Amino acid sequence: MFCPKCATQNLDGASFCRTCGANVSLVPQALTGQLAKPEVAECAPLGRRRGREVTLEHSFKNIFMGVAFLIIAIVLSRTGLGQGWWFWMLIPAFMMAGTGLAQFIRIQEKEKQSKLQAPPVARAFPEPAYRADVPPSVTEGTTRHLGVEAPTRHLDPSERQ
Repeated sequence: MFCPKCATQNLDGASFCRTCGANVSLVPQALTGQLAKPEVAECAPLGRRRGREVTLEHSFKNIFMGVAFLIIAIVLSRTGLGQGWWFWMLIPAFMMAGTGLAQFIRIQEKEKQSKLQAPPVARAFPEPAYRADVPPSVTEGTTRHLGVEAPTRHLDPSERQ
């Protein structure tokens, strides 16, 4: 197995690259297309609680009912017939419109997710050859650098011009 970051050959069961330390535990699964999808907890919308599936028809119905309640509340506030309770008509208006919008967005997201199913991945490039110039581990490379002494330059005061 090769590291996707530095192309170092690693053992097949390795979790981390021995050269750069990158996490390579999921590389074999990604190459075979067997990555586990993350589990996302879905909240059940109101329609599912009653045993029916949420559809675009239900979402538009809720949106338009919310708009209808909003119009009635505005008319009652302007005519004076609703003396104080017109304000309470805003609660179902915003609740129904919000529920309808949430259902519509949820349906659109489900359609996007179904379209985004990734096709199986084929390797475009062959596996890189083993590189001898790359140290087999991070610690060996560091140790090799510590063992080499840097060239030093001595200054003689007589060499000054």
